[in-house]
Amino acid sequence: MSLDFNSRLLGAVLAALVAAPVLAGPIGIDSPDHHLAVSVRVSEAGTLAWTVQRDGRPVLSESRLGLTLADADLGAGLRLVSAGAPHAISDVYELAVGKRRLNRYVANERTLEVANESGRRLAITWRVSNDGVAFRYAAASSDGAHQALLAERTTFHFPASSRSWLQPMQVSKTGWMRTNPAYEEHYVMDAPVGTPSDSPQGWVFPALFRSGDTWVALTEAGMDGTWQASRLQAASPDGEYAIGAPMPDEVFPGGALMAEADGALVSPWRVLAIGSLGTVMESTLGTDLAAPARPFDRALVRPGRAAWSWPLLKDDMTTFDVQKRFIDYAADMHWEYTLIDADWDRRIGYDKVAELAAYAAREHVGILLWYNSSGPWNDTVYSPKGALLTHAQRVAEFARLRAMGVKGVKIDFFGGDGASMIAYYVAILDDAARAGLLVNFHGATLPRGWTRTWPNLMTTEAVRGVEYTTFFQADEDAVAHHAAMLPFARNLFDPMDFTPMVFGDIPHIERRTRNGFELAESVLFLSGIQHYAETPDGMATVPGYVKGFLRTLPAAWDDSHFIAGDPGHLVVVARRAGKAWIVAGINADDEAKPLTLDLAFLGHREGTLITDGDGPRAFVQGRLRAGAHVPLTLQAHGGFVAVFR
Repeated sequence: MSLDFNSRLLGAVLAALVAAPVLAGPIGIDSPDHHLAVSVRVSEAGTLAWTVQRDGRPVLSESRLGLTLADADLGAGLRLVSAGAPHAISDVYELAVGKRRLNRYVANERTLEVANESGRRLAITWRVSNDGVAFRYAAASSDGAHQALLAERTTFHFPASSRSWLQPMQVSKTGWMRTNPAYEEHYVMDAPVGTPSDSPQGWVFPALFRSGDTWVALTEAGMDGTWQASRLQAASPDGEYAIGAPMPDEVFPGGALMAEADGALVSPWRVLAIGSLGTVMESTLGTDLAAPARPFDRALVRPGRAAWSWPLLKDDMTTFDVQKRFIDYAADMHWEYTLIDADWDRRIGYDKVAELAAYAAREHVGILLWYNSSGPWNDTVYSPKGALLTHAQRVAEFARLRAMGVKGVKIDFFGGDGASMIAYYVAILDDAARAGLLVNFHGATLPRGWTRTWPNLMTTEAVRGVEYTTFFQADEDAVAHHAAMLPFARNLFDPMDFTPMVFGDIPHIERRTRNGFELAESVLFLSGIQHYAETPDGMATVPGYVKGFLRTLPAAWDDSHFIAGDPGHLVVVARRAGKAWIVAGINADDEAKPLTLDLAFLGHREGTLITDGDGPRAFVQGRLRAGAHVPLTLQAHGGFVAVFR
């Protein structure tokens, strides 16, 4: 037998070993505390399936994995190539905006690699932490070849008895001036899994589910501008929800809809916070899985509160004199910013805005300016419009704003979730960071952890906020339950510019919430810049102790603690800044709600309580002593705040 023959025989054996499945059985990975367990297997048909259990009980039934590329099927005909050993990972990072300043992430990680019949490979990296599961795909290519995604085949199959709290996805190019989608619908709450969406575009992230005593919040993170933003498809037969794609026209003009790359094609993380309701509410997985912070001058990262004329006074009050009055209002309330809204360039002008910025600086108030993001993708006419479409435009405009003394921009009316539109968001954030400007996105997508990656992103709308209650009585009628849903989903991981708090009247609208409810929103809703809807006239009607609370309310939080809640009905949360804790809660139901709160974590401190008085616009002040069993009754559509120093 020749040496050449032996060499060929050895090569054939090695090739056969590489082609054979590495492991026959399921591949598992557990959380560090062993309460969560993920199992992945390759079926006899060559498809990928996965399940999740919590303490031995199913969280997800067998669900699917895989990608379909333009030139390769990576969802069928697969074989297992390798299964790396599980290993521990940890990360510590700070957030200027969110429920917790210092965040620690610990998980077990394991990467599996499969290949199709032609040898194209797909790696899936799993991370399982004590509060959830995350995974992402990486499709390799040879020699940096171009790859294009056609579809993602991921599903999440919930047990039949599970319930869901979901927001329908808006259809592109519908609504006012064809400005949808903007994540601005009411939630369908406590529905059986499998309930189809009224929108053909399905459901938005985050999506909330409950199976027995286990809650799941589903979202995505790690959006770098190379991948489209996803959603859940409208149909979910037998409770199996599939990843959906944007509509074809949700793109930047001339740009791509779906992910493309030269070389490896890497997806965002698919993220599931899993556990008790308290575990999910205190989870930071939406930012834990985001990319680390890009460079930005820490001295310019300044969360704050903002006065804002537009919600109740609308377009005609974008004038020099009114905006000067709102600067005075912000200064009197010790708030950090005033936002000047749409058409400021035509109604006031650059030179006079520079004059306002200089005046505001003397009053220790920063100016924020509104911009229209859009090119031809909607019919909006508000200006400045089309001034930020290119890198060159942004560099010039942002430099001009910095020279004027402007601190940040609010950018509105984006065009959807296609990969090229997501790249447009990322480009704006990059250019604004280089210019030292803060950013607020409106008429926009969910930010999906961007506040970690770009510290200059203070907040994003992506919610049916207070502005709708100023237009339509039906939205005001629904606002209590809607507001009580938001901390459990939309505002769970990402900042939300709901623009809360009206104490006086809304023109032509009958208000449905009490003032205690409105005040509590200032604590419950997380936003790097909290834009308050109330005007100087409305603020003048409240007691001095309420003004005092709002003057000293922290603009950022060191920690948060979930106390009690029922999505859409009740939420009570405590937030800490320094040594002070502020507890806030709202009752969205039509009847008064007696509560017994566990405030033992506060020790024996006594706090100052502000809650609803006898009338819908009345406040009352009192004392509240912490303990394991603290009785408190919330009025219908009412709320409270309590400060423990």
